[in-house]
Amino acid sequence: MSFFQWVPMIASLTMALGSTTVAEAASAVPAPAVDFGPNVILIDPTTPDAQARLDALFAQQERAQFDDRRYAVMLKPGRYDLDIKVGFYTQILGIGRSPDDVSVTGAVRCKADWMNGNATCNFWRAVENLSVTPTLDHGTDVWAVSQATALRRVHVRGNLALWDRGWSSGGYMADCRIDGAVVSGSQQQWFSRNSNWRRWQGGVYNMVFLGAPNAPAGEWPAKPFTTIDATPLIREKPYLTLGSDDSYAIVLPPLGRDTRGTTWPNEKTPGRSLPLSAFYVAHAGRDDAAHLNAALAAGQNLLLTPGVYELSEALRVERPGTVVLGLGYATLRPTRGTAAVAIADVDGVTLAGLLLDAGEIESPELLQVGPPGSRASHAADPTILSDIYARAGGAAAGRCRAFVTINSKDVVGDHFWLWRADHGKGVGWDVNPVANGLVVNGDDVTNYGLFVEHTREYQTLWNANGGRVYFYQSEFPYDPPSQAEWGNDGRGYASYKVADGVTSHSASGLGMYAVFTHAPVVLQNAVEAPDVPGVRLRNMVTTRFAGQPGSGVAHVVNGRGDAAMDAKPVRQ
Repeated sequence: MSFFQWVPMIASLTMALGSTTVAEAASAVPAPAVDFGPNVILIDPTTPDAQARLDALFAQQERAQFDDRRYAVMLKPGRYDLDIKVGFYTQILGIGRSPDDVSVTGAVRCKADWMNGNATCNFWRAVENLSVTPTLDHGTDVWAVSQATALRRVHVRGNLALWDRGWSSGGYMADCRIDGAVVSGSQQQWFSRNSNWRRWQGGVYNMVFLGAPNAPAGEWPAKPFTTIDATPLIREKPYLTLGSDDSYAIVLPPLGRDTRGTTWPNEKTPGRSLPLSAFYVAHAGRDDAAHLNAALAAGQNLLLTPGVYELSEALRVERPGTVVLGLGYATLRPTRGTAAVAIADVDGVTLAGLLLDAGEIESPELLQVGPPGSRASHAADPTILSDIYARAGGAAAGRCRAFVTINSKDVVGDHFWLWRADHGKGVGWDVNPVANGLVVNGDDVTNYGLFVEHTREYQTLWNANGGRVYFYQSEFPYDPPSQAEWGNDGRGYASYKVADGVTSHSASGLGMYAVFTHAPVVLQNAVEAPDVPGVRLRNMVTTRFAGQPGSGVAHVVNGRGDAAMDAKPVRQ
């Protein structure tokens, strides 16, 4: 929403063993250095110029909304006195085993000074796996953000504010602990999963709490709160760690069912560690699609360092259990009209931390999970998609038929933002066309924190049974040129569409917002779904933020709910 390598790592070692055993010699050898590339900034507690480096990075990225530069800042275990300001395309990572292994006193924050406090364009930034004791901003850590932003495995030893004087418009928090209060302020919508706090204060349109033991009291529609006791199925996002021997590993948390609160109440998250030797460490500009696919075919996982990867073909993930993890908003951009990633119909794939950017030649989709007609069950070991962002336009003109198509069964999506750009470069009804954001053709697919915006037809189209969605945020396209030209017999396209033949589906906490700037368009329904017992839709809201006089939404769902023709929210 907005208002306004293939380079193999080679380590050579010459040893005079004498009477030393091979095992003893190996244990005495330092781990080989890892080439993370120039856009990974590694800091430890003794780094003398850490604050100056962080300030310079923020000065560069504070306003870089459509820049191609990407960064990950890694903090080694230890204690820091720092003010870490987080700009565009920047990921701050603690690389300890527990969030409290990296302790920052000062701030790890995102403000909106560049837009005079308006945080509705504070996209594409993340903080993971660290603790912060806020001493600035009156002892409150400020995280004033909107879409494509994540707090994961963060311990705030104080209060957390989700706004910065002006509007903020959506964000995501998972596996976090806030010792004090969370103050949402003007935050219009927010999704919190498996997180704890002492007190939650405020809410505007749509706040969803899943597996959060201390969710705020209050019920819809008097309060904009949707509370679900437990998260039915999740495997937390993998994270990078640094061992005492200076060796890196990726921790894969286990699959959890009906979970509440954080995975680290006793400091360490359960899980298994994969050594970095199990990963191909990729670099934008050095590695093309052929190199990356060769690594995948050889049985390696992928760690994509920050940058923009121009892909002449889709990355093909065909081995069960493969992990593809992006650092610093690693961006995949198809150049020949293919998908960016195509996952086979296999068990247990993890895809995380990626920005998929549509190219000038239309792609059928940017992410395909399972080929059409996929039939295998993956209930015991589902594919998990964490922090997956897609866009068309903004940085440059781009087009695709759909952002994400899920054909496999039992897939879990954990935080998507699928955005047809409404501002920036390459923006227009026929300049960056995207029909659908998410299309689901596989049974028993679950999504936590689904943000889809501005596509020209149904933004979310659910064609299969057993779907579950917890939190949905969407804006209709700003730019339909006229009522007649918005298809569907001039009625416009619902944001959330459950196909007519579906007999089982559930969705909780849906917020859909109208800003029709090009014509006095009236959409008939924000949501359309079969009116059958097995389709359950709970806690929906729509409103008109701005736009042409006479524009808005006639009904919330299936002809029910008052018209939203002004700024007053309509709840159903």
